[in-house]
Formats: sequence, C-alpha cells, structure tokens
Amino acid sequence: KGGGKISKLMKGKVIFMKAKIKSFILKYLLICIGSVIYAVAISLFLDPNGIVPGGFTGIAMIIAKFFPDFKIGTVVLILNIPIIGLGIYKFGIRFLTSTIVSVVLSSVMINLLLPFGPLTTDPLLACVAGGCLMAIGLELVLMQGATTGGTDIIVKLLRLRFRGISAGTLFIFTDGLVVLCAALVYKNVDSGLYATLCIIISAVVMDHILNGSNEAKMILIVSDKYREITETLMNDLDAGVTLLDGVGAYSGKEKKVVLCVIRKSRVSHALKVIKNTDDQSFAIITTANEVFGEGYKLHGGDSF
Repeated sequence: KGGGKISKLMKGKVIFMKAKIKSFILKYLLICIGSVIYAVAISLFLDPNGIVPGGFTGIAMIIAKFFPDFKIGTVVLILNIPIIGLGIYKFGIRFLTSTIVSVVLSSVMINLLLPFGPLTTDPLLACVAGGCLMAIGLELVLMQGATTGGTDIIVKLLRLRFRGISAGTLFIFTDGLVVLCAALVYKNVDSGLYATLCIIISAVVMDHILNGSNEAKMILIVSDKYREITETLMNDLDAGVTLLDGVGAYSGKEKKVVLCVIRKSRVSHALKVIKNTDDQSFAIITTANEVFGEGYKLHGGDSF
C-alpha cells in the first residue's frame, strides 16, 4: 500500500512538472512571437514611412535620424539597459526576465528586418497595418506578464510614486511627448498626425483584443413576472441574474428589478425571453465594458 501511495505521488509530481514546463515553453513562445510581430510593424511599415509610434522605439527612430550609423534596434536596446537595471532594482530579476527576452529579441529583429524596406509606401496603409501589428505584438507580450521595456517600465515605476494617476494617462503623456518631438524633428505636421493616428489605432486594437471576447451587455428589467423571467434567463441562457429592490416613484409600490449580465451574442435571445414572458415589461440595455467574475475575466487591478 505504501509503495502504491508513493508511486501515485511521484506520478502526480511528474504530471505537475510536465504541465509547468509546458506552460513555461508556451509563455516564452508567445513572447517571442509577439516580439517578432512588433519588430515587423516597426521595420516594415512605420519606420520606412517616417511614422513614429511613441515610446522608446519612437525615441530610437528620432536618434537614428541624426545618427544614421546607429540602427534603431541597437538604440532601443541601449536606451533600455539603464531602465531595465532600475526595474530589476525595484521589482527583482525574476519579474523582468521575460521583459529582457522581449526587449533583446525585438531589438535584434528590428535590425534584421530594416534592410527589407517598406511593404507599402502609402503612409495611411502603413499607419493602419503598423498600428494593428504593433498592438497584436504588444498584447501577446503583455498577456504573458512581460513588457517591451522602455516606457512600460517607466510608467510602472512612476505608478509607485503617483498612484492617483492612471497608467493610461501616463502612457498618453509619454507617447505624446515623443510624437511632438518627432513632428519637430521631421519638420512635418503630417508625420505627427500619422503617428497620433497610429497610436490611437494601436490602443483601439489592444482594447478590442483585451476586452472584445469579454464584451457583455447589462440588462435591467422591471416586471411583475420577474420570477418567470429570472428562471428562464438562468436556465435557458445560463445568465447571471441578481434581484434588486426598487420602488416606483409615481405609484410608490415596491418592485423587483432584475439585473442581468449577458454576453453580447445572447442579447437577442434574452430580449425574446423578456417579450414572450411579459410584453408590458420595462427593460434597459447598456454595454458593460468590463466584467469580472465567473464566466468572464478574473479579478485584477491595473497591471501597472
């Protein structure tokens, strides 16, 4: 019996280790893929068309404008060395290991891809394609708990001191400064406007990737047949439902208000349920930008 228990324990440990190794490999594989996609956006779309995306990559592009012998990827790596050092001091080497991998790989790939030139010379197409690819690459990296270095680490450090300022505000401020400098250096207002458009496209795409699959609708229903509606929503649509106490302002009568959060794809079905159960009911539908809890995103705060 004792031997059997030990054998089962060893098998459990082996399975656990295999799962851990698989998770580790997948994590760094996605970081590498994201870093390469990010490098493609910079080298084959944005830089050849003079579009500065903000961040340390944008600063590197400005520096490379004055010192052509320096490659953008090399400048990005040099700029990141002191920032990563400071990050290691504040957060520890284990926290930034994946970031170091991302920074080094993306910098190397930017240099390797630059000689291939632009895939398009249309600045608008380059702006859209570059912004989308940059967002996809960044999101793949960020989802694995890593960053691309640069302003990501700076914002994280600033957040330690200025907790009242959101990470989004700090990113807008830092990227805005880089874009403004780029417009002055390139002496081209169009370049600055394209850079701004690129940043907006990137932000929208990242937000869609992050929240798109979790996008939901919140429905508030006032009906005398709230019990039937609640049961149908829970049983047929597997929707989360909460009953709230309400009072009619005109009638003064107590009423139950049904609060339901449901995925966007099931809204039409939910409306049919409400209509078929009580066509005299009152319903309000609004978008729930973020939903945390069972069936949606895990609870968590601002990662920065």
